[in-house]
Amino acid sequence: MNNLMLDLETMDSKPTSAITSIGAVFFNPETGEMGETFYRRVSLESSVAHGCSVGADTVLWWMRQSSEARSELLSDDSHGLDTAIEDLHYFITSQTDAGSLQVWGNGAAFDNVILRHAAEKTGLFSTMWNFWNDRDVRTIVQLSKTLGLNVNNIIKFEGTKHHALYDAIHQAKIVSYVWMYLVKIASVK
Repeated sequence: MNNLMLDLETMDSKPTSAITSIGAVFFNPETGEMGETFYRRVSLESSVAHGCSVGADTVLWWMRQSSEARSELLSDDSHGLDTAIEDLHYFITSQTDAGSLQVWGNGAAFDNVILRHAAEKTGLFSTMWNFWNDRDVRTIVQLSKTLGLNVNNIIKFEGTKHHALYDAIHQAKIVSYVWMYLVKIASVK
């Protein structure tokens, strides 16, 4: 599989945001098959020490989320930003060729951009994936609305919302559903 759905939980909405967790799942959008998963909690202190930002609006937003989601931010089982990114790099390269990897994030200027910034801050990004292989979930969701699909009713969320791994899996299911729907429409014509 060479499609990777990435989701981050962060403490800002800027490209420089501090990361508090990284979730990822390999998937095949043509079949909906889910592959290997990755999840790391990231120490907020480590993210900030690497020059990543915290925004008051995002902190306030987190305070309004479920206790399950907030508990992930406070877990003692967190890794340094550099270790989490090294682990993600190993996860990616042990599964596929980085040159053909297509990395999906929820927003053209969010997950992928934030992770790239954090990885550059730690000096670890150079071989993770090629920028031209960035893919955007929000574009697929908008396309589904144009097609008359309500993917939020069709694909039920499983797990805790705003948990990076559960969010990544849910987003991969959405992309796969819309992808297969479009292929089916194209094959009928």
